[in-house]
Amino acid sequence: QVQLVESGGGLVQAGGSLRLSCAASGSIIIINAMGWYRQAPGKQRELVATITSGGSTNYADSVKGRFTISRDSAKNTVYLQMNSLKPEDTALYYCNADVKTKSWYTNYWGQGTQVTVSS
Repeated sequence: QVQLVESGGGLVQAGGSLRLSCAASGSIIIINAMGWYRQAPGKQRELVATITSGGSTNYADSVKGRFTISRDSAKNTVYLQMNSLKPEDTALYYCNADVKTKSWYTNYWGQGTQVTVSS
């Protein structure tokens, strides 16, 4: 079994910054891609950013230039540095990871951490 635990969410004023962390634990052999997604009230869950095991990154157009995803593979942890936050960034942010346990990969989600940006 694998658990993803997010932290770092909170309330911030527009223009401010937050750093999210997500630590994976459990019967992990290796983690492939990791990423962050978000879901605002009344909207579908959307991709924010992903990072492969090799360090290649991908960002949603809405966060390019403001958010930076990184990972510490030794700690099985992924981070999301969010700068120049806007009210439209308000959402529940979820961590996602493709984790190899035993002989196959399984996709896991965290419980989410709330980010609220006030105007």
